[in-house]
Amino acid sequence: MEKEQIRSLIDAQADRTALEQAFYSDYEIYQRDIEEIFLQSWLYAGHMSEIPKVGDWFLFELAGESIIIVRASDNKVNALVNVCRHRGSRICLEDSGCSKRLVCRYHGWSYDLEGDLQTAAHMDDDFDKSAISLKRITTEILEGMIFVNFSEQPASFESARQGLSANLKPYRLDQAKVAHRQTYSIGANWKLSVENYTECYHCAPAHPEYTRGHSLAKPGARATAMMEEVMSRAAECGLSDGMVNCTYLDEPGFGSGFAFQRYPMWRGHITGSEDGQPVAPLLGGIRGFDGGTTDFQVGPVTFALAYCDYVVIYRFTPVSLDQSECDITWLVRGDAEEGKDFDKARLTWLWDVTTKADKRIIECNAEGVKSRFYQPGPYSTMEDFTWKFISWYLQTIRP
Repeated sequence: MEKEQIRSLIDAQADRTALEQAFYSDYEIYQRDIEEIFLQSWLYAGHMSEIPKVGDWFLFELAGESIIIVRASDNKVNALVNVCRHRGSRICLEDSGCSKRLVCRYHGWSYDLEGDLQTAAHMDDDFDKSAISLKRITTEILEGMIFVNFSEQPASFESARQGLSANLKPYRLDQAKVAHRQTYSIGANWKLSVENYTECYHCAPAHPEYTRGHSLAKPGARATAMMEEVMSRAAECGLSDGMVNCTYLDEPGFGSGFAFQRYPMWRGHITGSEDGQPVAPLLGGIRGFDGGTTDFQVGPVTFALAYCDYVVIYRFTPVSLDQSECDITWLVRGDAEEGKDFDKARLTWLWDVTTKADKRIIECNAEGVKSRFYQPGPYSTMEDFTWKFISWYLQTIRP
């Protein structure tokens, strides 16, 4: 599809209505998604606890690019492009590891943890190692969460840091650790995966396990009254009673939009679990369960849900035109021991069963969108945030 056709398609988009079929099926639009959104936005790569020692690293991969996320010193993380400066071979081949030097197995060129070339055998006498280093992309750390940006001139991350840090402090996520991480493959364009996450209109019919504990699935007067109760207990439990919402359309820096929202659990449920009861020790400085939970977001495709005892971080990634991935990280208190302080099966149960259900409904959605009879329908009032995302998306990819 030519740029003029894409512009016309965007101009024809009806207000508060689902996207036309081409936005999910056209390869040129998909390429714009990668170039204009994913290679320009702040993306969650992982957590500091995944690289606890100097030399620890893991790979972050997107759109054919491979990045080495490495702890270079006690408090420094580098994001080095996994491409040798000799003839372009991948350097790190496993998903994670620990190395004092990063050595290319092709011809033996080695780099330090800053990416500077250290050894390169059999080169000319005038070869200057100091002039060659691995390319890198920008990193930022927010409460222990590592974010990366592929842009040569990324938008400032400070707006997200200033907007979220105070409200996230009680959880002390910088002192948390990864209890489990899992990637779910979804046979659908990435936008269908994100659209599904950004609304809870589908929660009651599709997620009975989530709905029985979370008021977001059935908003109304009862949920509003319970929210007042939650907020009245927040300070006593060591939690923030603040609310922050920076939408896609009024974000202060491209790809660095953020949000923070609290809402109540139904009575009898104080965390996200099969029986609504705790599955791990209280996080950070939290002193008790106030009966609520927290959603927060950083950038366009990283979402998180923070309970008093654990946090789940969702990252959506495009794999191809009609394939995407949902990567989920479960965080618990840093000193919690599996088998003693938490059972991993109980910890992960809710969001594993929910994500598997999401995979099914998103893939059914994708099959329907491919139909020659598909026609976009109107959004409900429970899909307001989805429409904000779609509006931002159309504005962003417009040629």
